[in-house]
Amino acid sequence: MLTARPTDPAGPLKVALMSCAHTHAVSYAAQLGARAEVDLVVADPDGYGDVRGVRVVSSYEAAWAAWPDGPDAIVVTSANAHHKDLVLEAARRGVHVLCEKPLATNVSDAEAMVAACRETGVVLMTAFPVHFAPAVQALRTAVGDGTLGEVIGLTGTNNGKLPSARDWFTDVELAGGGAMVDHTVHLAEILDSSFGPPAIVHAVTNRILYADRAGEGAETGGLVTLTYDSGMVATIDCSWSMPPDAATWGGLRLQALGTGGQLQIDAFAQHVGGPGQFLPYGTNTDALLLDAFLGAVRDGTAVDPTGDVGLRTVAVVAAAQESVRTGQPVALTTA
Repeated sequence: MLTARPTDPAGPLKVALMSCAHTHAVSYAAQLGARAEVDLVVADPDGYGDVRGVRVVSSYEAAWAAWPDGPDAIVVTSANAHHKDLVLEAARRGVHVLCEKPLATNVSDAEAMVAACRETGVVLMTAFPVHFAPAVQALRTAVGDGTLGEVIGLTGTNNGKLPSARDWFTDVELAGGGAMVDHTVHLAEILDSSFGPPAIVHAVTNRILYADRAGEGAETGGLVTLTYDSGMVATIDCSWSMPPDAATWGGLRLQALGTGGQLQIDAFAQHVGGPGQFLPYGTNTDALLLDAFLGAVRDGTAVDPTGDVGLRTVAVVAAAQESVRTGQPVALTTA
């Protein structure tokens, strides 16, 4: 097993984007391919064919071998169930990793990924672009400086369309679940960055919407309730409830109520909209995420959102799934 290799400060970073299965692959490839300081290769073993304008190879093996000494870093955008193998291989080779969320489909896999990267000293970060949204930063600042007083409760919504272009999103084996897996972790990460992990998780799910289009056993609606040691309660509406003809995929909102005031954030408020139109402007959170990752690769030190953050959010989802199974609240246990 190798340890992390230092990067060449005079040359471009060699980056392999592993898989085009996740819809974020198109954006990440466009961002990385446009940067003079990055030499990008994209592996598309499933033949999605919608990443263009950069060097695309047909297998992971070809991506690993695209440079004589291999890549400096990889971006994992495969189906969720395949994250573990790609991350462990990167750790074995001493290659830094940005892994799409959720980090894994279960806690034991996420723990193995974090441990392997820690052992070899490679950077492991989890792809939570919304972490960098100005509205989310405003919430962290307000919580940190006490503007809201004691925060008593939060109500979060991360709704979206049922994924259709990538059927694996609704395949329980490949995705790890349905809407609750897909749309809990973003808000769980935002809450984690301000308040740490919850103590108790309670969740309910259903298949009322779009059951005919979702994979067998994949929930299409859900509500996750998090209770903290302080008594604070947060809820996460994590449903595939947007209509198919909506102008955008969905959105992320969070309302915080404290003894000193309240704050409402909309991570995608920077847009012009109308009937059938959603035109974003302003901050590109994908670009900020990649800035943070590439800087971490150069420095050899991970920054938030780290692999440990990804592990903690996977633990929240796993507790929510256990709560759905038993019908009871579940005490959260994390490494």
